[in-house]
Amino acid sequence: QVQLAESGGGSVNAGGSLRLSCAISRSSGSRGCMGWFRQAPGKEREGVVVYDSDGSVYYEDHVEGRFTASEDNTKSTLWLQMDNLKPEDTARYICAAANNAWNCRYRLYDPQYFAYWGQGTQVTVSS
Repeated sequence: QVQLAESGGGSVNAGGSLRLSCAISRSSGSRGCMGWFRQAPGKEREGVVVYDSDGSVYYEDHVEGRFTASEDNTKSTLWLQMDNLKPEDTARYICAAANNAWNCRYRLYDPQYFAYWGQGTQVTVSS
């Protein structure tokens, strides 16, 4: 069982920055793929970044170069540093955890692979 709690969202102007955090509480099992997804009103949930069990991270094309994903040494917190934010980044950002770590890099486009989801944190970028 995994519980996830996001924080750090807010409202910024275009070009601004935000840093999101995801606190992870795991009562059993080993770490699987982890990820950040986002969902805007009326749109499907889309992958932003996924973390492999070896620490590798994989970014969605639209955020690569602007977003930086990291985690602490105990693997109990994920961070997502978001720079040069654009209005199209406006969405609810949600942390996700999977039970397994199979082909994590391809799970960016497979939200159904993730079994656990946080409540999300809202990010609003004004032009």
